[in-house]
Amino acid sequence: MTVRTRFAPSPTGYLHIGGARTALFSWLYARKHGGQFILRIEDTDLERSSKESVNAILEGMTWLGLEYDEGPFYQTERFDRYKEVIKQLMDNGQAYRCECSKERLDKLRTDQKANKQKPRYDGCCRNQDISADVPHVIRFKNPLEGQVVIDDMIRGRVIFQNTELDDLIIQRTDGTPTYNLTVVVDDLDMNMTHIVRGDDHLNNTPRQINILAAMGAEAPTYAHVPMILAEDGAKLSKRVHGESVSVMQYRKLGFLPEALLNYLVRLGWSHGDQEIFSIDEMLSLFAIDDVNKSASSINHKKLLWLNQQYIINSAPEHIEHHLSYHLGKLEIDPSEGPNIIDVIEAQRERAQTLVELAGICAFFYKDFDAFDEKAAKKQLKAAAVEPLTLIKTKFNKLDDWNQQNIHDIIHGAVEELDMKMGKVATPLRVAVTGGQPSPSLDLTVWLVGKQRTLTRIDMALGYIANRAS
Repeated sequence: MTVRTRFAPSPTGYLHIGGARTALFSWLYARKHGGQFILRIEDTDLERSSKESVNAILEGMTWLGLEYDEGPFYQTERFDRYKEVIKQLMDNGQAYRCECSKERLDKLRTDQKANKQKPRYDGCCRNQDISADVPHVIRFKNPLEGQVVIDDMIRGRVIFQNTELDDLIIQRTDGTPTYNLTVVVDDLDMNMTHIVRGDDHLNNTPRQINILAAMGAEAPTYAHVPMILAEDGAKLSKRVHGESVSVMQYRKLGFLPEALLNYLVRLGWSHGDQEIFSIDEMLSLFAIDDVNKSASSINHKKLLWLNQQYIINSAPEHIEHHLSYHLGKLEIDPSEGPNIIDVIEAQRERAQTLVELAGICAFFYKDFDAFDEKAAKKQLKAAAVEPLTLIKTKFNKLDDWNQQNIHDIIHGAVEELDMKMGKVATPLRVAVTGGQPSPSLDLTVWLVGKQRTLTRIDMALGYIANRAS
């Protein structure tokens, strides 16, 4: 048997961080077992689904690197197949028309709650011959006896009594199929062997298994993944927690996709005390039956730490690929300045996010209008004029602009002026960087370049003169 898993989001918004973890677990399971991973877009909610949301999901999957073997398939392109299955269920006496009004169903629900009963449809139309000419829905005729046993890969054995389940709607009044029908047909037609999804779908599973049985099919194996909670313990929602629930928001915030995947795989799963996992290690070590049954909470500090480890330890060329997006936001063209790889290697240990990294790389490529106020007031004083002027003169005469020569000039100025290194080097650093975090001074000056360095020293001397006047 070839393992086949799927990720089946609804295009009613962005790719949710919880959905991304479910997609990751499903993708890992398929890849680990030599199987196939399918992307399906469940867009039957015509009012809420949008092309923009579809694009957001596809963009998120691409950014995360969760490549799929088949798809994306769209449910709106399969309506004929759903109608065929609904007709088959009707012909076999396994579904029926229901003309119960909204008012009747609301009163039924209110009365059941008042009697402390579980709200459920009472089967009023189950054995009636409702005309196709009156407004109606179609309900699945759920078995009245027996039980549904789910051997869940995460939760273990879960048993539902059929008496707890009512006759769910499989076709709306307007003729469109409902989720519980379409998902069953799709999973059957697409030969899904393992379904990894959020545990908010657990109550749907026995209903779907009963529909599969009515179609003469065996159910796939299920794994219901616990939800992800916000740091405050609440359910993640855009209304409460903003766009931080969106995968692409993490890109905007400067996270690497590998760091986010690493973080997501550790939400509810562990392998000893190991925190950092490459994709290959995930594929080797991840086991879905080791996922915790309880919900996990977002820990933003841990995610930041992980992201920093990836920024520090990933190939600089890989960092460059993802950093270019953030440099573009700052209107920086990295070809107009020092080699971006050299700059990344010089600065990456000082940043937790790519947004921060882009920010502290900016002064290598763009001149600044003002110095950091605190740094300038402390370092750009009258006492700095002499060392800055001497170094400027020596830099101006330097033909071979390299790190060693720059190092020698700075140290030579310290000796010539008989000053402590800090009195020479610190004002120069503020002059050249504007007060931004930077690597060793000789490396910084070399990367900034001769002309920019001379211009910025002049700017610093002008600042000091203006201060004195």
